[in-house]
Amino acid sequence: MSASPLVRHVHTTRTCCNRSRRPSCALTGSSTRRQVWCGARGATRGASPAPPWSRPAAMRCRRQRGGVVHAARRTHPTPSPRNGQAAAAALAALREAQVGGSRKGARGEETRSANEAESVPAQFLCPISSKIMRDPVVVESGQQMSVLRMSYRYGLKLSVIEHKCDRLFTVLESSFLTYDRRYIAEWFSAGNQMCPQTQQVLLNTTLIPNLLIRSLIAEWCTENGFALSPLENQEEDHICNSEQRTFDEIFNKITSSSNSTERKQAIKGLRLLTKRSSEFRAVLEERPDSISQMTFARFSNPGLQNDPQVVEDMVTIILNFSLHDSNKKIIGDDPEAIPFLIWALKSGDMGSRSNSAAAIFTLSALDSNKEKIGELGAIEPLIDLLEHGSIIAKKDAASAIFNLCMLHENRSIATRSGIVDVAIRAIGDQSLVEEFLAILALLSSNYDMVELMIEFGGATCMLQAMRESECKRSKENAAVVLFSICMYNRAKLKEIEADENTNGSLASLAQNGTPRARRKAAAILEMMKKTKTMHMHNRHSSC
Repeated sequence: MSASPLVRHVHTTRTCCNRSRRPSCALTGSSTRRQVWCGARGATRGASPAPPWSRPAAMRCRRQRGGVVHAARRTHPTPSPRNGQAAAAALAALREAQVGGSRKGARGEETRSANEAESVPAQFLCPISSKIMRDPVVVESGQQMSVLRMSYRYGLKLSVIEHKCDRLFTVLESSFLTYDRRYIAEWFSAGNQMCPQTQQVLLNTTLIPNLLIRSLIAEWCTENGFALSPLENQEEDHICNSEQRTFDEIFNKITSSSNSTERKQAIKGLRLLTKRSSEFRAVLEERPDSISQMTFARFSNPGLQNDPQVVEDMVTIILNFSLHDSNKKIIGDDPEAIPFLIWALKSGDMGSRSNSAAAIFTLSALDSNKEKIGELGAIEPLIDLLEHGSIIAKKDAASAIFNLCMLHENRSIATRSGIVDVAIRAIGDQSLVEEFLAILALLSSNYDMVELMIEFGGATCMLQAMRESECKRSKENAAVVLFSICMYNRAKLKEIEADENTNGSLASLAQNGTPRARRKAAAILEMMKKTKTMHMHNRHSSC
């Protein structure tokens, strides 16, 4: 994979009196921040002073909810005076775009009169059609970007954040690179690979929804009486003709090529495309039988059947497709998809098994898929992966099992397959404690499963987890399991009381745990108190 482009974000936080707010969007990972103040009190540290404006003007601009974002190409790691002047000029231009009165138009009307067109802020017009944008998107150029978000209230606080990422999913806007999806999609579908305004060749043609500009346009239209008809398809992952054409070309190579090497390369290419582009994931809605055709192509070609890399690529393609919500039911209804994942879960290498578990996890978000996955036999190989997989594979398998056990029918299958024994041994070994405690807490509502927990030393294990775990959620789940053990087997109260007299774990949890943990710990302590009182009463009665 190529090196990630350096993305430079300049966030704005509003400041008023002694109170400040954090930036509205942030990137995870390490970052370097340099803060620059500019606005009503001038500018320092590399930014030119912005022209002052009055309080009424600032209050009028406050309705824009955070302002406009400018995305501009950068070649230096620090903001320059020229960029500061450009930002100030853009801010002044937006402030001057005031619209007086309300203009009610017919719903769905795109063509406005000359006066109305002039009143629309230039940032809201598509550079191709010169019409107000209905579905603004940003064309990803892959180059270094600088984002300046403007907020209007007494001054601006700009936080410069450096971060490396593969793709910018945050809201971006540029006078050159923001377009209405309909028109820029038609531009690319015609075979153009250049920016319509700068004529620069774009690294790729991925369209990223500009959520900020979309919300500002909607607010501005509401305030000024511009009624736009709703989009026919509000799905952000809109499928363009270019994506469909590229998908068809690759898929034809997978299913029709007589060259095994060419098929392998096509499968690898489809894996990369579905990973990088949400538009390609959405293509499955138009080609719902694609997975069946792909698996058939593998089994019908001897050169692909036993290739572990091909298996991993195909499993990962299904995983990537499953990330698109609309595809979950399509994949679940495909007669070959889930059986292929289970086969890879049993027979593939560690990469294939891990990705199969991850795909099953995402697909199990639907209850209908939970039932199919359980009936087709995925739970037993998932539990085997919990015992013998890599740490990443174990986490994927644990997440999948937890989701599947949300369905009561699958809990019995998991219990028969040995999940209780595996979980308690793993907790004792301090392996994936949080994940296994969550699974046991889910299973602890069933008497038969609690009996197994008692048989495998669950009470001692839960007390150990309450003492040693630093995670409040894990302590809570341990208390939930321990409470179920006490409810189903009061004889364990004596063992728990002995541990409590030594360590005081329950008393501490009853004071400092989560609300649910406090309730469970207090209930166990109350049971121990009642049992002790009853024993004392029986002793006095016998005397």
